[in-house]
Amino acid sequence: MPSPSYEGPILEIEKATVYRGDTCVFEDLSFTLQEGGHTAILGPNGSGKSTLLKLLAGEVHPVPNDATRIRLFGEERWNVWDVRKRLGMVSHDLQHQYMDQVTGLKVILSGFYASIGIYGHQDFSYAQLARADDMLQEMGAGSLKDRRFGEMSTGEQRRCLLGRALVHEPTALVLDEPTSGLDLTATFHYLDLVRAYIRKGKTLLLVTHHIHEIPPDVKRVVLLKQGKVLQDGEKRSVLTEANLSLLFDCPVALVHANGWYQVLQGTAHRTDFVHPPPNTT
Repeated sequence: MPSPSYEGPILEIEKATVYRGDTCVFEDLSFTLQEGGHTAILGPNGSGKSTLLKLLAGEVHPVPNDATRIRLFGEERWNVWDVRKRLGMVSHDLQHQYMDQVTGLKVILSGFYASIGIYGHQDFSYAQLARADDMLQEMGAGSLKDRRFGEMSTGEQRRCLLGRALVHEPTALVLDEPTSGLDLTATFHYLDLVRAYIRKGKTLLLVTHHIHEIPPDVKRVVLLKQGKVLQDGEKRSVLTEANLSLLFDCPVALVHANGWYQVLQGTAHRTDFVHPPPNTT
């Protein structure tokens, strides 16, 4: 892997075609994530969001093609485990796969090895143990140090997994619908934690269908539908009622306050839902 001083794009995908079984999820997908270029990928269920995450994690691969390129930190060939340590990832798959008996502290420690749980052959230095303990405190999860993962609430599990993703100081933080299933207080707390790490220099890639999860710090939004990029650009120009109505196949009304966006049910007769916006990609 390149050294941490690497200054190029974090991720470059060029003309990638990806199948899940017999289904073509992406055809000629192209996407670039620059360091500091906080980005939200927004799309309905079935748009390809989970496949994109699996592509980053090395769990699925594009169809071999001379025109296809996928680079992480400038490298076309990489060790999956090294990449997982440079990309702090929190996904629904990870939360569902995590072992119930692992305590909060060990959840955090597993981030040093990008493993699910910790194992006897894994050694941790005093500095790593101290760092994991500090991370629990930063996540507001100090009381979870000895609690088993299976005994935690959904919000508590998410905070521990966020600490796991951040404990090894990754360059970028990749989040999959991070507040799904959380109540209002837990949602606000979680998003405040994420924003604090954006301010500390972590690049955020947010993959979601929840518009309210997109923090004000994110300036770029990509609209993804059925494996195709509908729009990719500056947030204010992409998040419009017309674009979102087209994306979700239903009319919506958009609310914007304090840098945050939310949608309400729109009216079916709106003409901007009938006529799709021009593609700016």
